[in-house]
Amino acid sequence: MKLIRRLYDWVLSWAETPYGMPALGLLAFAEASFFPVPPDVLLMALCLALPLKAYRFALVATLGSVAGGIAGYAIGWGGWEAVSGYFFQFIPGFTPQGFEQVRGLFDQYDFWTVFAAGFTPIPYKIFTIASGVFQINFPVFIFASIISRGLRFFLVAALFYYLGKPARELIEKYFNLLSILFLVLLVGGFLLVKSLT
Repeated sequence: MKLIRRLYDWVLSWAETPYGMPALGLLAFAEASFFPVPPDVLLMALCLALPLKAYRFALVATLGSVAGGIAGYAIGWGGWEAVSGYFFQFIPGFTPQGFEQVRGLFDQYDFWTVFAAGFTPIPYKIFTIASGVFQINFPVFIFASIISRGLRFFLVAALFYYLGKPARELIEKYFNLLSILFLVLLVGGFLLVKSLT
């Protein structure tokens, strides 16, 4: 917990620098295509430090994430055969069997599959890359990504915009419990994807 607390404090300190917003955009981009850590932690830290800019941070996270989703789609569409071994070996949740399950979901619910992955703790990158591999309709993919990622990040921003200091005090008071809850949700997302295999 001490390590997580130090990481939280370090991430929170980015909000005081001019690099917080660009770092958020880069993290959101990377998480949507290949990186395992979600941008929510930095988004919350920035919104905690500067609640009046919360919606601006949410917009940056949304744009970065959708751009990263497009990169993930491109990886799946044009380079999957070259990189699939790396993803299957090193990225949690990527398995050949799981990919076939995702194909079945796309065949029935293309919009809702992308929406669910973008809004929930399910690893979004798996679905952005799979969208390209299975060549789901690109405008549908973009629309679902914008709606789901926007809802997710703007809900976080609204919480901190309206609660501001009380939200920060709540997190400070219940930090350990919230850390465990966040970890459970993250692991739960990976297990849900794994259960599809």
